[in-house]
Amino acid sequence: MTLPAEDTPALLLRRGKERSLQRRHPWLYASGVERVLGRPESGQTVRLLSSEGDFLAWAAFSPTSQIRARAWSFRETERIDAGWIAERVAQAVARRAPLAARSNALRLVFGEADLLPGLIVDRYADQLVLQFTAAGVERWREAIVDALVAATGCRDVYERSDAASREREGLAPREGVLRGQAPAAPVPVVEDGVRYGVDVLRGHKTGFYIDQRDNRAQVAAAAAGRSVLNCFCYTGGFTLAALRGGAREAVSIDSSADALAHARAQQQANGLTAPCEWREANVFDALKQLQAEGRRFDLIVLDPPKFAPSVKHVEKAARAYKEINLKALRLLTTGGLLFTFSCSGAISVDMFQKVVAGAVFDAGVDAQMLGRLQAGEDHPMLMTHPEGEYLKGLKVLRL
Repeated sequence: MTLPAEDTPALLLRRGKERSLQRRHPWLYASGVERVLGRPESGQTVRLLSSEGDFLAWAAFSPTSQIRARAWSFRETERIDAGWIAERVAQAVARRAPLAARSNALRLVFGEADLLPGLIVDRYADQLVLQFTAAGVERWREAIVDALVAATGCRDVYERSDAASREREGLAPREGVLRGQAPAAPVPVVEDGVRYGVDVLRGHKTGFYIDQRDNRAQVAAAAAGRSVLNCFCYTGGFTLAALRGGAREAVSIDSSADALAHARAQQQANGLTAPCEWREANVFDALKQLQAEGRRFDLIVLDPPKFAPSVKHVEKAARAYKEINLKALRLLTTGGLLFTFSCSGAISVDMFQKVVAGAVFDAGVDAQMLGRLQAGEDHPMLMTHPEGEYLKGLKVLRL
């Protein structure tokens, strides 16, 4: 076994822990590290070595995270430098180019799926919004911003590195202008003919749920002549899509008064005049109230926040998903459609389907699953990193 000199940054793996890396899974957990060779700094590129000393990958070192290293490349001949970063960024941006015909709100970089682990980049018109959620991309932040400006031509770049995952990396939250000017609030974008205003400074995630583009299109295509209920509506994305698709009326529920005010303004800006009620309420309570009122709907959207932030929350989350789906099914007319989602990465597609099936049984109704729903093409999944598939949904027809 030939090991590098002690001053060369490297992680020597425990015996048997190399298998996932040999299958090109990009994460190495702390439990898989036998020894740290050298004194790597946070985010520094290190070699990952098998217990026999064989090269496995170049990776970014994270001394405090349970994910101790995130692989950049599995090719020993590659060198991780500013040129390598720029090439990966340019390739990711180019892959999204065909989607610009539908929308100028796009995810340009999606972390591990684009071989840039921990980096999120969203584009709203000519405004870029970045999230650095891992130590490696944090170390390369200036090179990444330079590469994005060169690849997109966008001059205004804003950082929203306020996700909880930064804390697990030992990184403090960061927010502010990286290049150019602070974003206008809201930033105007267009998706499938609907105009949205994106609050980059204070909105959820980077300001908008870009990942639901294809599912909003499905709701719009099915909405004509239907009464629509949109739960956890935030700033009304699904509602506006449904109204644009010809829904005859809509009820939209969210607990945020600010989000609902934004949604009302967007309805007016789009000239959508069908009756639309915006309810500020807890969705669980509101569904119970709607049933007491005797209300029924032909199309219901359930797009709740993340109920299971980690594996330890799965059981509690499953109960919550079942409860809201059960309540929704009781409000759905015969022939009505339910679009139901989970954005919890810890909830698998199979588990979510079983939970919804349980709700169907408890509701005492018959239903067909017409299809599975997922994030759009600008949120791809690296085939060797299934953890990247977080958004899943079902399109259900009540018989």
